[in-house]
Amino acid sequence: MSGHKCYSWELQDRFAQDKSVVNKMQQKYWETKQAFIKATGKKEDEHVVASDADLDAKLELFHSIQRTCLDLSKAIVLYQKRICFLSQEENELGKFLRSQGFQDKTRAGKMMQATGKALCFSSQQRLALRNPLCRFHQEVETFRHRAISDTWLTVNRMEQYRTEYRGALLWMKDVSQELDPDLYKQMEKFRKVQTQVRLAKKNFDKLKMDVCQKVDLLGASRCNLLSHMLATYQTTLLHFWEKTSHTMAAIHESFKGYQPYEFTTLKDITYTLLHGSRAGDSHRGVKWLFPGSATVPFASTAIPSLSGSW
Repeated sequence: MSGHKCYSWELQDRFAQDKSVVNKMQQKYWETKQAFIKATGKKEDEHVVASDADLDAKLELFHSIQRTCLDLSKAIVLYQKRICFLSQEENELGKFLRSQGFQDKTRAGKMMQATGKALCFSSQQRLALRNPLCRFHQEVETFRHRAISDTWLTVNRMEQYRTEYRGALLWMKDVSQELDPDLYKQMEKFRKVQTQVRLAKKNFDKLKMDVCQKVDLLGASRCNLLSHMLATYQTTLLHFWEKTSHTMAAIHESFKGYQPYEFTTLKDITYTLLHGSRAGDSHRGVKWLFPGSATVPFASTAIPSLSGSW
């Protein structure tokens, strides 16, 4: 009895465990043919393609997540550089206004000093935006190198099993076209291929489900990441604008009633040549007549462009 049982089990597993060299070569041939069809973009069976429509939609979503996360990482790095550059320029402008304000003893000097201090303060506060951005960049990079990479490995394995499954379908289609039910050898060959299709489909379906679940989880994880990190950045940005706007508003209030400084652009210049009146003074001077202003003597090489008055 034990011999008959063993023989029956061997008959059942005979086609599933066929390890012959010819069978392996045939299997690799049809897998390679399927890979060639995919690479060249040739039309495949519409029913087979339609059966994977939900999977293809998930793959499109995955590639979109992969691409947009990379773009986001690059944008954060560029944004940090722009913030540092803007903060540096703002600080330089503040220092310049303060230095000029110390030299000017009028009310304009006081305004320049106060504005310069406010700009320096604003530049320092602006750098605080880099902290949440640095953290944001680290989280995005971790998400890319762990979650997306893990999903990408699963997608690659799934694509290998899909190629194997569709190659087996091509093989079975080829065998079925020459199938003669009256010939035992042809029926045996068809059963071998049919068993290979079942095994390939089983492996493919398992990986297909894994990919769909991982892509759904990946999308949800990205939403949680963005909502958490952007909320932190938004809070920091609001604090920055509150502090700087309060400082600027205080300056505006403190200088209310000050006479504004008016800039006048000269459109034409009238001048006359004068000889030196003092003895021994042989040089020539140039007297420039500014419209609406007093006469100001300059050396012959000076060319004024602006005048101003309080």
